[in-house]
Amino acid sequence: HVQLVESGGGSVQTGGSLTLSCVASAPGYTGDTFCMAWFRQVEGKEREGVAAVGSDGTTNYVDSVKGRFTISKDYNNNTLYLRMNSLRPDDTATYFCAAGGGRRVRGTLVPCGNLEWGDFVYYGQGTQVTVS
Repeated sequence: HVQLVESGGGSVQTGGSLTLSCVASAPGYTGDTFCMAWFRQVEGKEREGVAAVGSDGTTNYVDSVKGRFTISKDYNNNTLYLRMNSLRPDDTATYFCAAGGGRRVRGTLVPCGNLEWGDFVYYGQGTQVTVS
């Protein structure tokens, strides 16, 4: 079992920046796992995939954050990051990291960037980001 512990959320003004961190409890996990991702959810709305990074380093972003957010991994610290710049009020949400799992469709592995919330195995507890 792998625990994911998030931190870095907070309140910022429009245009500000935050960096979210997600530390995995298992040594080497960030380098080994097929896919790690960030999701966000606003109360009463569907959870949204924000960014994902595969084991080969390939990254994917939802259109609304492209050019503003950067997902990355630090293998030495076993940590997943989400650097968020030029924050806007519509970025306000609870952010969750997710890792592990995967899905095959007719025997073909679904790319990391196409995985959905339920495809992952491990989840963080969530960290609140508020932009005003």
